[in-house]
Amino acid sequence: MKNVYEEAEKVGIAQIRIYPIKSLPGLQLQRVAVRDNGALADDRRWAIFDLEGRVVNGKRTPRIHGLDARFPAGPEQVVLVDRAAAREAAFDLTCQFATAAAWLSEFFGFPVELREDAERGFPDDTDSPAPTVVSTATLEAVAGWFPPLELEQIRRRFRANIELNCPAAFWEDCLFGEPGQVVRFDAGEVELAGVNPCQRCVVPTRHSESAEVYPHFAATFGRQRQSSLPAWTATGRFDHFYRLAVNTRGIGRQHGRQLQVGDRVRVRGIEPA
Repeated sequence: MKNVYEEAEKVGIAQIRIYPIKSLPGLQLQRVAVRDNGALADDRRWAIFDLEGRVVNGKRTPRIHGLDARFPAGPEQVVLVDRAAAREAAFDLTCQFATAAAWLSEFFGFPVELREDAERGFPDDTDSPAPTVVSTATLEAVAGWFPPLELEQIRRRFRANIELNCPAAFWEDCLFGEPGQVVRFDAGEVELAGVNPCQRCVVPTRHSESAEVYPHFAATFGRQRQSSLPAWTATGRFDHFYRLAVNTRGIGRQHGRQLQVGDRVRVRGIEPA
């Protein structure tokens, strides 16, 4: 483990993405502030709910893949695009909740509302709400398991926040330990704890735009992931192998700190959870 930790001096942040509206396409950034809990500012700040209070996401409806989102002036200004109907509309998310919700209701075919939580966002893992971390080399390796899928399509399916330039695929597996442990590391000035490999859902099995299902995606992924585990991977974290990227949480108050492309990674070591 020592050798792979020493390689951290070669590792830096290659890309940063936030997903201002949960389950919709993301926004690539050069720099981002973090919330007190280590989560990226504006990541999953808004979410779409039905009138029964359930999140509308790709786990529930493949229809969401037909919805594109662009953020031409930052996370608060969104252009929503109905891919099939080739129609779009722009909204200011600070004040046009009702009109955006009406447009989305028409798109989905049932009433929805937009909710905002600028302090905590709407993460899938509320215990580990800080950025999900993966490496470009890992995404390239996964793309090789699923011809003819290319890197950008794999990137869109797995929707990580932080992409690292690493010396080897699955290097980021060294950022989590066995059950009961975390791995403490710094990304630039931000202090994080790597908790576990992220359990994946049905969403990566579908094309990010057409929702076409790749045959036997999860089973193929599991076999390949298991056979590709590096020596440094904490295997006790795998009750199954359909897992990719690292869930993290902030250490202490992170308010006012920032991450930016080019920041280096420094691994401090394994600690009790």
